[in-house]
Amino acid sequence: MVVQLTSLHWVYLIFIIFIVALLVKRRDTSMICIVGIFALGFIATESLSGSVSGIFNSFIYATKELIATIFIISIVVAMSRVLIRTGVNEMMVRPFTYFIRTPGQAFWVIGLLMMITSLFFWPSPAVALIGAVLLPAAARAGLPALGAAVAMNLFGHGIALSGDYIIQGAPKLTADAAGIPVGEVMEASIPLVIIMGAVTTIAAFWMMRSDIKNGRWNDGLVEQTAAAPQQLEVQPELLSRRAKIAAAIFVPLLFAVDVACMLAFKLQGGDATALVGGTAIVILIAVALLAHRSQGLEQTTSYLIEGFQFGFKVFGPVIPIAAFFYLGDAAFTSLYGEQLPAGSHGIVNDLGVALAENVPLNEAVAAVTLTVIGAITGLDGSGFSGISLAGSIAQMFAGAVGGGAATLTALGQVAAIWVGGGTLIPWALIPVAAICGVSPFELARRNLKPVVIGLLATTLAAMLLM
Repeated sequence: MVVQLTSLHWVYLIFIIFIVALLVKRRDTSMICIVGIFALGFIATESLSGSVSGIFNSFIYATKELIATIFIISIVVAMSRVLIRTGVNEMMVRPFTYFIRTPGQAFWVIGLLMMITSLFFWPSPAVALIGAVLLPAAARAGLPALGAAVAMNLFGHGIALSGDYIIQGAPKLTADAAGIPVGEVMEASIPLVIIMGAVTTIAAFWMMRSDIKNGRWNDGLVEQTAAAPQQLEVQPELLSRRAKIAAAIFVPLLFAVDVACMLAFKLQGGDATALVGGTAIVILIAVALLAHRSQGLEQTTSYLIEGFQFGFKVFGPVIPIAAFFYLGDAAFTSLYGEQLPAGSHGIVNDLGVALAENVPLNEAVAAVTLTVIGAITGLDGSGFSGISLAGSIAQMFAGAVGGGAATLTALGQVAAIWVGGGTLIPWALIPVAAICGVSPFELARRNLKPVVIGLLATTLAAMLLM
């Protein structure tokens, strides 16, 4: 497999390095991403009008890809607003305060529940399910909203998604590409997922406690949602105590019914998210009509407007970033046609293959290279788009070093999903960041050190296991 790199590849790589450097320095990257989109468009079309039009078209492409996430976040926020203002949230929180009394307990309870839920339904619907109920309790226990976001993110989009032991979407893709049984990849991934998960979450928790203790913690709030109900105007007189208790029982019960339906009808991914979103709308309408009575129609619309204002406010700075990284994958061909060399699998995947072709091989180098390739293919923010490439390169490396195909495949899978599945790429962090009301950029910065430490430890472990 020989890959020809063109000026498009090198320009894309330069902008990635620049963007990562800006993220490390805590600077906004939206403008740089727009410049990168313009540069790629100019190289592809060799025309000023084509490159300028490409900026707008890339925004449209990114918005289409993100619209389902924007909607679920907006709807859940709208539902949270009515529950908070009517005092229903207060009633829902009380039972959990017996189990979540300290910030540390809140961090681990939220994280573990997020991991368990994500194993069955993937993280996107799990974010809505966990966030609607547990975030207020965590806030009461003193866990900052950013701390809750880190916990949900690392346990859900990190541990659960990188192993994917129930749905098995990730190991199926990597195993097929590597030409080995999916069971071998799953078995090989168990110690790697455990090491990656343990090292990353413990490092994140330790850093959070240290920063809070020393007064260096910036909660990164951009708006108040269910994570901080005390910051919203509460009007408990809208409902009687009996009505609030009834609503506090039925809201979690309806979400529990969602979980049962997901299991019974094997709803996953987008279907599961749609079920949660529809349930949130039903709850919003019912509570708004019950609380506001004659003004219920108007107030329902008002809550929806608040939710969508929040959703688009949060996604506004993220769409340019998503647009740039989508150009590294399928978006480029969609917008500019066949401008890449024959046999190309997208700019990002081509860079990963080129790296694999130009490194000297032994077991240690193979493990490090698979981690780097997995991380590079995860830069588009999906996590799944490049794991087939990681599997095929793992097969090639295993033949060169004389074994370890399953371990290398699992390592590439873990690296790709931890980077691209929603722990380091800001626009991929939106579901958790929006529910918790924090900046996705600040969340990415908080995750960076723990995830890098975890990848180093996991890569070392893979070397020993090969």
